[in-house]
Amino acid sequence: AVSAQALGDLGSISGSAFTVSVSPQYPAPGNQATLSFLSSSINFTGATLSVAVAGKQIYKGNVQPLAIPLGKAGSITTVNVTISSGGASYSQTLSIQPQDVALIAEPVASAPPLYPGKPSVPLEGSVRIVAVANLRSTSGSAQNPNALSYAWTVDGAEIANVSGIGKSAIMVASPLQYRSRDVSVSVASADGALVGGASLSLSAFEPTVRIYENDPLLSIRYERALSGGYALRGAEATLYAASFSFPTTSGAPFFEWFLNGVQAQTGNSITLRPTGSGEGRASLSLVASSGEYLKATANLSLSFGAVKGFSFFGI
Repeated sequence: AVSAQALGDLGSISGSAFTVSVSPQYPAPGNQATLSFLSSSINFTGATLSVAVAGKQIYKGNVQPLAIPLGKAGSITTVNVTISSGGASYSQTLSIQPQDVALIAEPVASAPPLYPGKPSVPLEGSVRIVAVANLRSTSGSAQNPNALSYAWTVDGAEIANVSGIGKSAIMVASPLQYRSRDVSVSVASADGALVGGASLSLSAFEPTVRIYENDPLLSIRYERALSGGYALRGAEATLYAASFSFPTTSGAPFFEWFLNGVQAQTGNSITLRPTGSGEGRASLSLVASSGEYLKATANLSLSFGAVKGFSFFGI
């Protein structure tokens, strides 16, 4: 019989007869960990697998991957594994101690004031990744996050200059369009006894721009973006441009308004005032840009007036 034990970062537990692999590498509290088995000396065909958790048998049958339920953060789940084949039995014992680690992506990108969501990962921009670690001992006492050691990996490469004690955040460049960027972190207590980790995959999205009505009484009508057509019913109307997911590392995006193809205004708002006594139509285009290549547009067909003969301008 072979006995082995591991806590936190499990990877694989190896004995002389078989190997137990645990996935994910950093199990989360309240989830499951999957055990897989490999051996170069035991023929699993016809072999019997017996698994007990906390002394209670939960499985007996063919050798196959098996999911193990886990407890709260810091609690230890003791698993006894026995494989019997050809009249011989081989055993291993492992302990799984889940820890709670989460990664939060904070894109450095534009979004309107009071926007309840967050922007997408911007093209040609950056993303701040924050690790929120809740490492707990078997007694349930929490570790000070600032005293934990953080080891960051981006696309499989260890980033040593941003890793270390208390370094719970990292800034990474956005991936190229149609590609992804994988970010992971392992978090350990000062003595290395408690270990957890998490990972995420980033994908960048093209920016967008929306046009909203700026009502003099209700302020900006964020609940409804304008699209298609817009009728001017009063003496003037003010429209507001809101950009989503433009990179803001080098500042806010630049806005240009065009009436009937002619530049009429720059900035994030435009006031339209029909003049004369006619009715008619005009086209309004908004172009938001950041740098040389990132652009987004929005278009409106404007209608106004009651009789013919008009002129139109934006201020």
